[in-house]
Amino acid sequence: MNRQLIRSYILLVAVAILLFTVPVAFTLTAQLRGDTRQSVLREANTMALLLGNGDHISCEALTEVAEAYGESTPGMVQVTPIRDCAPDLPKPAADAALTRAVERNEPTTDWGSDFIWGKHLTITVPAQGESAVRIVYSTSDMTKRLWSIWGFRAGLAVLVLAAAAAIGAYAARRITAPLRELNGMASKFSDGDLTARSPVTGPPETQTLARTLNQGAERLDTLVASQRIFVADASHQLRTPLTALRLSLDNIADGTDDEFVREDVEQATAEVVRMSRLVNGLLVLARAEAKVTAAEPLSLGDIVDERLSVWRPAADERGVTIALWGSADGRLLVLASPGHLDQVLDNVLSNALEVSPDGGAITVRAEPRGDWLELTVSDGGPGMSDAEKSRAFDRFWRGQGLTGRSGSGLGLAVVKQLVTDDGGTVALADAPGGGLSVVISLRAAAQKSAG
Repeated sequence: MNRQLIRSYILLVAVAILLFTVPVAFTLTAQLRGDTRQSVLREANTMALLLGNGDHISCEALTEVAEAYGESTPGMVQVTPIRDCAPDLPKPAADAALTRAVERNEPTTDWGSDFIWGKHLTITVPAQGESAVRIVYSTSDMTKRLWSIWGFRAGLAVLVLAAAAAIGAYAARRITAPLRELNGMASKFSDGDLTARSPVTGPPETQTLARTLNQGAERLDTLVASQRIFVADASHQLRTPLTALRLSLDNIADGTDDEFVREDVEQATAEVVRMSRLVNGLLVLARAEAKVTAAEPLSLGDIVDERLSVWRPAADERGVTIALWGSADGRLLVLASPGHLDQVLDNVLSNALEVSPDGGAITVRAEPRGDWLELTVSDGGPGMSDAEKSRAFDRFWRGQGLTGRSGSGLGLAVVKQLVTDDGGTVALADAPGGGLSVVISLRAAAQKSAG
């Protein structure tokens, strides 16, 4: 917007200069042209009168005047001699202008060019006795004056445009300052800082907008805070009775010898365990949706190394190899909320380990993609069809071969929620050689220096 406002100011000033300065310059040029023509024509007529008198005194006077005129001006006088006056002056070449002056008694003016003027102004005037006087006037001095007229105005126009650009830049920054403050508040808000507020400054329109945004941010912050409180309370209230119920079922199983009762208790215990896992998954998802924090630069390599070190022992028990490829070193920084990428990797690696066959391999690859960092986790499991991939991020959906009986169907939903909160994307693709690849793209931050 600043650039557009500055361009508008410069354009308006340029149009004003074009409308007022250029016509003045053309007027001065025309005036210079007319004054020069009148001056030369007046001198030519004076000399034509002296030539037309034909007496000896006038002839000598003509010679003196012509020589003086040639010395004081860039003009040269040419005359056609008559019987009683043949001054020692150059004679004009025969041409149409001379013919018109001698035969038709008509003066002529030739500027030498249709565009402003040429190198010489030639004025031919008739005199009595079928004679003529011609003045060939050099226009070099006129050209210098012409350049001074246009050069001065061009330089003045440049100075005025520069001043307009400076004033326009100052005015544009003053005008857009409230908008920049609103944009800064919106940027902080989009990064998860719900405490960001905009100062109510500027014209009435921006003040109204700032108050509206601040009120909306205040309400949203209150709602998120209420949701966080609810999640914390629900975590305590739901886990406690489920734990107590499971302990009660275990006590019943230990205190009975009836096989039928023991079988019923084991089924009930399995359902309680499944319900506990489901509640835990729902609480994790609720926390992911409720916890809005500002993204900050984090070392992608450090986080990946830490999570792989946690999951490698579980993978070694089944002979599954976890290999890291790409450039996941400490210099690659990713914009993410603290703890989000850890949970994402835990969910993705858990699913990959569960579907990978014994002795299989899981590949983790980290690569920069311009302004993004792409993290890919590939397994050697059965993979997914296109229809299954389209539903994999739905809550409670469990694809065949993706999770076992203990899965809640919330893992990938949590992954998508966390990645989306950090301004990234997540997608599923077929892994090379079979299996499934989870492709996570997150915004890259400035890299650390090599030193």
